[in-house]
Amino acid sequence: MACSGTSEKFASCIHYAMFLNISSDSGDEMELDATDRALVGLLRLNAREPVASLAQKLKLSRGTVQNRIDRMIAGGAIQGFTIRTLPELEAERVRAIMCIAIEGERSSAVVRALRGFPEVAAIHTTNGRWDLVAELNTESLAAFSRTLDEIRLIDGIASTETSLLLAAHKL
Repeated sequence: MACSGTSEKFASCIHYAMFLNISSDSGDEMELDATDRALVGLLRLNAREPVASLAQKLKLSRGTVQNRIDRMIAGGAIQGFTIRTLPELEAERVRAIMCIAIEGERSSAVVRALRGFPEVAAIHTTNGRWDLVAELNTESLAAFSRTLDEIRLIDGIASTETSLLLAAHKL
């Protein structure tokens, strides 16, 4: 993995990631055209790439690319920017996937309750045996155990199954 610019001063590289949400909390869906999707793809590779460079790759003007980014941020398609570190830098953290079965029509209440946990990195609806899949990220096994216990007490959760994420492999 190559670092560029001032990152070379550091012992490890920091990779930048972007969070996308195509539908807003209000349920409105934002339409992304092929150019928006291409721009999002480039930002996923390097969210810190200069707008002028993105514009050159997309064969658009710098202003057009900046306007598209601003529109996707304002519309909620791009929810924010963050960093991704090398897994070795977070070796002590405990990451897991929790599959959740919900009693009756309690999905909205369960999702609202899960959003209150800082250890819940993401929540996904799914089909099949489980209703939700939650990504958990805790600082230690003890914090992981506490988080599981607290989540399982949420009204509306019928059952859960949790799997620890042991190693990540680059695609």
